[in-house]
Amino acid sequence: MENAAQNDNGPESIESDTMSDQEPYILRLYVAGQTKKSLTAVANLKKICEEHLGGRYRIEVIDLLENPQLARGDQILAVPTLVRRLPPPIKKIIGDLSNTERVLVGLDLRPAEEYHVK
Repeated sequence: MENAAQNDNGPESIESDTMSDQEPYILRLYVAGQTKKSLTAVANLKKICEEHLGGRYRIEVIDLLENPQLARGDQILAVPTLVRRLPPPIKKIIGDLSNTERVLVGLDLRPAEEYHVK
């Protein structure tokens, strides 16, 4: 897997190879270094986006160990945290994104009534 942390030029940006004309999802994933949880969150997010967004996404991975000041803008209190910047409204999901159904509901890709907690 490529380096999930940002480089000296800022956050790593991952775009779909098949970006469509529909409104894209702009997603920021805040992590703290190359921990197992951070790498899992990046991998899970890429998989979910490929399977459910059909090329309509851009992911920015922001490593708060490199740029802690970036946490203030999105009011990040825990990592990993996913922030959906577009389409509005802004949504946040905390965790390694391993629960696909929860992520889909959180991103408004699936109605909450379809998501049943056991």
